[in-house]
Amino acid sequence: MYAIVEDNEITKIITNPKSMVIGDVRYPAKIFSVWSASELNAIGIYEVVTDSTNFKDEKWYINTNESYAFADDQVTRSWGTATAKAHADTLWTQDEINDGDAPEGTSPGDVKTRGLKYNLIQTIKQQASGLLAPTDWYVVKATEVSDYSVPSNISTFRASVRTKSNEMETQITNASDTPALETLYTYTTTDGVQSRPLGELPTLES
Repeated sequence: MYAIVEDNEITKIITNPKSMVIGDVRYPAKIFSVWSASELNAIGIYEVVTDSTNFKDEKWYINTNESYAFADDQVTRSWGTATAKAHADTLWTQDEINDGDAPEGTSPGDVKTRGLKYNLIQTIKQQASGLLAPTDWYVVKATEVSDYSVPSNISTFRASVRTKSNEMETQITNASDTPALETLYTYTTTDGVQSRPLGELPTLES
Protein backbone atom coordinates (compact mmCIF):
# COMPACT_ATOMS: atom_id res chain seq x y z
CA MET A 1 0.00 0.00 0.00
CA TYR A 2 1.28 3.44 -0.93
CA ALA A 3 0.25 7.05 -0.46
CA ILE A 4 0.71 10.15 -2.55
CA VAL A 5 1.87 13.14 -0.51
CA GLU A 6 1.65 16.71 -1.79
CA ASP A 7 2.72 19.72 0.27
CA ASN A 8 3.05 17.43 3.33
CA GLU A 9 -0.58 16.27 2.97
CA ILE A 10 -1.75 12.80 1.99
CA THR A 11 -3.88 13.21 -1.12
CA LYS A 12 -4.43 9.62 -2.18
CA ILE A 13 -4.04 6.05 -0.93
CA ILE A 14 -2.90 3.52 -3.53
CA THR A 15 -3.95 -0.02 -2.69
CA ASN A 16 -2.75 -1.53 -5.98
CA PRO A 17 0.27 -0.19 -7.89
CA LYS A 18 -0.83 1.24 -11.22
CA SER A 19 0.16 3.74 -13.85
CA MET A 20 -0.49 7.30 -12.71
CA VAL A 21 0.06 10.92 -13.52
CA ILE A 22 1.97 13.05 -11.02
CA GLY A 23 2.44 16.64 -12.09
CA ASP A 24 2.67 16.50 -15.87
CA VAL A 25 4.37 13.11 -16.02
CA ARG A 26 2.73 9.70 -16.41
CA TYR A 27 4.63 7.01 -14.56
CA PRO A 28 4.22 3.28 -15.33
CA ALA A 29 3.12 0.80 -12.67
CA LYS A 30 6.53 -0.86 -12.70
CA ILE A 31 8.10 2.03 -10.79
CA PHE A 32 6.64 0.48 -7.63
CA SER A 33 8.75 -2.64 -8.13
CA VAL A 34 11.94 -1.27 -9.66
CA TRP A 35 12.42 2.13 -8.06
CA SER A 36 14.02 2.57 -4.67
CA ALA A 37 12.10 4.08 -1.76
CA SER A 38 14.05 7.34 -2.07
CA GLU A 39 13.23 7.60 -5.78
CA LEU A 40 9.54 7.09 -5.08
CA ASN A 41 9.65 9.58 -2.22
CA ALA A 42 11.21 12.16 -4.54
CA ILE A 43 8.01 12.25 -6.62
CA GLY A 44 5.74 12.12 -3.56
CA ILE A 45 5.02 8.39 -3.31
CA TYR A 46 5.51 6.78 0.10
CA GLU A 47 5.01 3.17 1.17
CA VAL A 48 2.48 2.99 4.00
CA VAL A 49 3.76 1.64 7.32
CA THR A 50 1.08 -0.06 9.44
CA ASP A 51 1.00 0.51 13.19
CA SER A 52 -1.30 -2.19 14.64
CA THR A 53 -0.71 -1.26 18.27
CA ASN A 54 -4.36 -0.35 18.86
CA PHE A 55 -5.93 -2.87 16.49
CA LYS A 56 -7.59 -5.69 18.42
CA ASP A 57 -9.28 -9.01 17.65
CA GLU A 58 -12.66 -8.13 16.15
CA LYS A 59 -14.24 -11.13 17.82
CA TRP A 60 -13.98 -9.21 21.10
CA TYR A 61 -13.57 -5.55 20.16
CA ILE A 62 -14.93 -2.87 17.85
CA ASN A 63 -12.02 -1.14 16.16
CA THR A 64 -12.08 2.46 14.99
CA ASN A 65 -11.74 3.33 11.32
CA GLU A 66 -8.17 3.36 10.13
CA SER A 67 -6.45 6.71 9.67
CA TYR A 68 -3.34 7.85 7.83
CA ALA A 69 -0.77 10.41 8.89
CA PHE A 70 2.39 11.83 7.31
CA ALA A 71 5.28 12.81 9.56
CA ASP A 72 9.07 12.57 9.43
CA ASP A 73 9.00 11.40 5.82
CA GLN A 74 6.77 8.43 6.67
CA VAL A 75 3.12 7.62 6.05
CA THR A 76 1.60 5.64 8.92
CA ARG A 77 -1.67 3.73 8.96
CA SER A 78 -3.12 3.31 12.46
CA TRP A 79 -6.27 2.92 14.53
CA GLY A 80 -7.67 4.68 17.57
CA THR A 81 -8.51 2.97 20.85
CA ALA A 82 -10.69 -0.11 20.36
CA THR A 83 -13.90 -0.55 22.35
CA ALA A 84 -14.76 -3.88 23.96
CA LYS A 85 -18.01 -5.34 22.63
CA ALA A 86 -20.88 -5.09 25.10
CA HIS A 87 -21.31 -8.31 27.08
CA ALA A 88 -25.00 -7.84 27.77
CA ASP A 89 -27.85 -7.28 25.33
CA THR A 90 -28.60 -3.66 24.41
CA LEU A 91 -32.28 -2.87 24.96
CA TRP A 92 -34.59 -0.34 23.37
CA THR A 93 -35.55 2.58 25.58
CA GLN A 94 -38.81 4.53 25.68
CA ASP A 95 -37.01 7.65 24.44
CA GLU A 96 -35.70 5.80 21.37
CA ILE A 97 -39.19 4.47 20.67
CA ASN A 98 -40.69 7.97 21.09
CA ASP A 99 -38.09 9.36 18.67
CA GLY A 100 -39.07 6.79 16.06
CA ASP A 101 -35.72 5.02 16.10
CA ALA A 102 -37.14 1.57 16.90
CA PRO A 103 -39.07 -0.76 14.56
CA GLU A 104 -42.86 -0.52 14.75
CA GLY A 105 -44.30 -2.56 17.61
CA THR A 106 -41.17 -2.35 19.77
CA SER A 107 -41.65 -2.11 23.52
CA PRO A 108 -39.22 -0.71 26.11
CA GLY A 109 -36.85 -3.46 27.15
CA ASP A 110 -37.01 -5.36 23.84
CA VAL A 111 -33.61 -6.49 22.57
CA LYS A 112 -31.96 -3.97 20.26
CA THR A 113 -28.62 -5.73 19.83
CA ARG A 114 -27.52 -9.08 21.21
CA GLY A 115 -24.54 -8.95 23.55
CA LEU A 116 -21.27 -10.80 23.13
CA LYS A 117 -22.02 -13.38 25.82
CA TYR A 118 -25.38 -14.24 24.27
CA ASN A 119 -23.73 -14.83 20.89
CA LEU A 120 -20.94 -16.96 22.38
CA ILE A 121 -23.46 -19.07 24.31
CA GLN A 122 -25.61 -19.51 21.21
CA THR A 123 -22.57 -20.85 19.37
CA ILE A 124 -22.01 -23.42 22.12
CA LYS A 125 -25.69 -24.44 21.99
CA GLN A 126 -25.55 -24.84 18.22
CA GLN A 127 -22.39 -26.95 18.44
CA ALA A 128 -23.96 -29.16 21.12
CA SER A 129 -27.12 -29.53 19.05
CA GLY A 130 -25.03 -30.52 16.04
CA LEU A 131 -23.29 -33.22 18.08
CA LEU A 132 -26.57 -34.58 19.45
CA ALA A 133 -28.55 -34.55 16.20
CA PRO A 134 -27.03 -37.73 14.66
CA THR A 135 -28.13 -39.76 17.72
CA ASP A 136 -31.58 -38.20 18.16
CA TRP A 137 -33.13 -41.16 16.36
CA TYR A 138 -32.15 -43.47 19.22
CA VAL A 139 -34.25 -41.37 21.60
CA VAL A 140 -37.16 -41.15 19.16
CA LYS A 141 -37.10 -44.90 18.63
CA ALA A 142 -37.06 -45.51 22.40
CA THR A 143 -40.23 -43.43 22.79
CA GLU A 144 -42.02 -45.23 19.97
CA VAL A 145 -40.89 -48.86 20.44
CA SER A 146 -41.81 -50.30 23.81
CA ASP A 147 -39.12 -53.01 23.93
CA TYR A 148 -36.26 -50.75 22.75
CA SER A 149 -33.78 -48.89 24.96
CA VAL A 150 -31.16 -46.35 23.99
CA PRO A 151 -27.70 -48.01 24.09
CA SER A 152 -25.81 -47.05 27.23
CA ASN A 153 -22.86 -45.55 25.34
CA ILE A 154 -25.26 -43.26 23.43
CA SER A 155 -27.02 -42.18 26.63
CA THR A 156 -23.67 -41.51 28.29
CA PHE A 157 -22.46 -39.49 25.30
CA ARG A 158 -25.60 -37.37 25.10
CA ALA A 159 -25.50 -36.65 28.82
CA SER A 160 -21.83 -35.68 28.64
CA VAL A 161 -22.51 -33.24 25.79
CA ARG A 162 -25.26 -31.54 27.76
CA THR A 163 -23.17 -31.42 30.94
CA LYS A 164 -20.15 -29.95 29.20
CA SER A 165 -22.28 -27.50 27.24
CA ASN A 166 -23.83 -26.23 30.47
CA GLU A 167 -20.38 -25.92 32.07
CA MET A 168 -19.07 -23.92 29.12
CA GLU A 169 -22.09 -21.62 29.15
CA THR A 170 -21.61 -21.00 32.86
CA GLN A 171 -17.93 -20.13 32.33
CA ILE A 172 -18.92 -17.59 29.68
CA THR A 173 -21.65 -16.12 31.86
CA ASN A 174 -19.30 -15.77 34.84
CA ALA A 175 -16.44 -14.11 32.92
CA SER A 176 -15.90 -10.75 34.60
CA ASP A 177 -14.58 -8.82 31.61
CA THR A 178 -13.39 -9.10 28.00
CA PRO A 179 -9.84 -10.25 28.86
CA ALA A 180 -11.42 -13.03 30.96
CA LEU A 181 -13.50 -14.12 27.97
CA GLU A 182 -10.44 -14.04 25.71
CA THR A 183 -8.57 -16.22 28.19
CA LEU A 184 -11.31 -18.87 28.08
CA TYR A 185 -10.78 -19.21 24.33
CA THR A 186 -6.99 -18.96 24.28
CA TYR A 187 -5.21 -22.21 23.45
CA THR A 188 -1.98 -23.16 25.13
CA THR A 189 0.25 -26.14 24.42
CA THR A 190 1.43 -28.53 27.12
CA ASP A 191 3.47 -31.60 26.22
CA GLY A 192 2.43 -31.15 22.62
CA VAL A 193 -1.28 -31.04 23.45
CA GLN A 194 -3.35 -27.93 22.82
CA SER A 195 -6.11 -26.98 25.22
CA ARG A 196 -8.08 -23.97 26.40
CA PRO A 197 -9.72 -23.13 29.75
CA LEU A 198 -13.19 -23.29 28.18
CA GLY A 199 -12.60 -26.89 27.19
CA GLU A 200 -14.21 -28.74 24.30
CA LEU A 201 -17.48 -30.53 23.76
CA PRO A 202 -17.09 -34.33 23.76
CA THR A 203 -17.43 -36.40 20.62
CA LEU A 204 -18.93 -39.86 20.21
CA GLU A 205 -16.35 -42.63 20.29
CA SER A 206 -16.69 -44.88 17.25
